[in-house]
Amino acid sequence: MDRRRLIFSIVEFLNAEAADETNSFSPEAKESLEVANQCLQSAYALSQEDEHLRTEPSLLSLFQSATSHQPLQKKPTPSPEDKERAEQLKAEGNEALRNENAKEAIDKYSKAIEIDGSNQVFYCNRAAAYSKMDNHYAAIEDCKRALDMCPNYGKAYGRMGLAYSAVQRHKEAEECFLKALEIEPDNPNYKSNLSMAQSKVKEGNDSNNQNAGAFGAGMNAGSMGPGGLDLGGLLNNPGLMNMAMNMLSDPNMQNMMGQMMGGGMPSTGPPAAAAGGPEAGVSAMGMEGLLNAGQRLAEQMQQSHPDLVEQLRRHVSNGVDPSKEQPPQGGE
Repeated sequence: MDRRRLIFSIVEFLNAEAADETNSFSPEAKESLEVANQCLQSAYALSQEDEHLRTEPSLLSLFQSATSHQPLQKKPTPSPEDKERAEQLKAEGNEALRNENAKEAIDKYSKAIEIDGSNQVFYCNRAAAYSKMDNHYAAIEDCKRALDMCPNYGKAYGRMGLAYSAVQRHKEAEECFLKALEIEPDNPNYKSNLSMAQSKVKEGNDSNNQNAGAFGAGMNAGSMGPGGLDLGGLLNNPGLMNMAMNMLSDPNMQNMMGQMMGGGMPSTGPPAAAAGGPEAGVSAMGMEGLLNAGQRLAEQMQQSHPDLVEQLRRHVSNGVDPSKEQPPQGGE
């Protein structure tokens, strides 16, 4: 009976965790909680109707009461040689992050953590790399681990705030930036990001309402596209421009563009007027050529620059201008 009461308490705890909107669970994590819950109920033949198994106070309250005066258990102190190796891995991770290789950076930081799991900087730096990979929930969890080890770690609060902003949880982001400023009151990035988060909270913005004010004050409207997309920045992307030049040098693409510019008709064909006027030629062959060109461009972009395609997709779907928010800084 005692075991079933314990398992029932665990089930109730998992239900409460899944329903708590303040938790930083991804959709996949919530689904995992539900699966774990169902497995426990099945293994112990429990259901929500077994009210007689409920305990008071709750399992979480009992745990907090029993462990409130117990400090977190620290891993064994690594040797000087291990510390040096972990620091070297951190430095390699920082270099990878500066070179926009977030995947390699995550690998380096993770190896450093395996050697010395008591260094909060490793977790905070890995959070920055996770954010670069758009794995914002993992970034939030790493920031929380860093703060468990060092509650006055301003950079961890700052990075967690950015991660919350990225998943449209602006209230939590605001709280993080406020905490960061309590620790580092003169940090201009925290001040700027706090202002952004507070503005989003006041406007009631969420993931379903991100399009208002895309051309806000201080932005160069001439270089911005739909949803606040920085077209100037895209045009300065050397990889994108190189791909465009390669496409324009393609004879097939040149022929297609030539037909489009010529009203969509081959140069040896009859005048456009014979087929119903210039408008008919442009609307028929020209539109088809335009669509084909767009399709080829999209295919090449997806193959050559999948990260850029994902960035464009997020801009168009969310209408968010991330240039207003300060990105995660490089590793320490």
